[in-house]
Amino acid sequence: MTSMPPFIASPLYQLEPYNREDPNGWDVLYLDQAIPVDPEAKAHMINDLKSWSRIYLLHPIRWFANLCLAFILVLKRVLPFEFKQYWLMHRAAAWFLKTWVSPEACYLIVRHICLGSNIVNFLVDNGPDPNISKSPLYPRSVADLAKNAFLEHDLILYNFVYDFHQAQGNHPNWVEQVQQRGVSFDAVQPVEVDIDFTRRWHRILDLESAIELFKVFYSLLLTNREFERAVLSLQFDENFGCYVSAITQDYRWNHVIINRHPLAPNSPFEAARDLLLHGVTTEYLHRYLELAKAASAEA
Repeated sequence: MTSMPPFIASPLYQLEPYNREDPNGWDVLYLDQAIPVDPEAKAHMINDLKSWSRIYLLHPIRWFANLCLAFILVLKRVLPFEFKQYWLMHRAAAWFLKTWVSPEACYLIVRHICLGSNIVNFLVDNGPDPNISKSPLYPRSVADLAKNAFLEHDLILYNFVYDFHQAQGNHPNWVEQVQQRGVSFDAVQPVEVDIDFTRRWHRILDLESAIELFKVFYSLLLTNREFERAVLSLQFDENFGCYVSAITQDYRWNHVIINRHPLAPNSPFEAARDLLLHGVTTEYLHRYLELAKAASAEA
């Protein structure tokens, strides 16, 4: 990993007085920087993880969501036709997030899509062909997600991987050329997220519980092919890690990638957990690039 600046805890996370006889595990996890994460994002992540919703509601919600998913998948296999409704899916998702999901989880979802665009654009800037289409997807609020953001996020990923593959074939010496001209970190920029953090009794669901319920919407309102493609995309984390490591010539951080082996895809019933891991891995990767950018500026 690159050298780390001193960690400054975010005021968004309230630390308890430390008790050596009864340490608070979440506080220790927040302060530990073995795997660097943006302090503000990490504050929201741990506040989300220790919420009562995740403790008491996640498992019942997972059982219910998987029963619904099984019914939908069987139904859509036996019906003689397929249907999709992007408009309804994205607007229902935005309403669901604004109405039932905690502000911390909403922040992390919107931020995730922006980080994904930064990573794609970093790879384009430093890849075999800088003329590959970049990602323009930078939502700032939950309302922005209603504009087909989730579907666009998946399409940008797949189209980038396809274009990147084509460009590698046309420019077989691209890695050496990048090393000669130097790595550009211009695409690694701070993201702006505008979330209403007003506490209301109904905005209670943690991130993983919300994803469990949302996967039911996703499976219902996409075709089987589109839903299958969305699930498979979660295991492209290893591919993106390899792309970044080829550019930076640093493979030391790749062990933190958990979603691996797209040739052995997970079940769609594990999609919510895989999506949570995908979000965490994206945070790790983006922070790695931020630290590499800072080290490059100091060199």
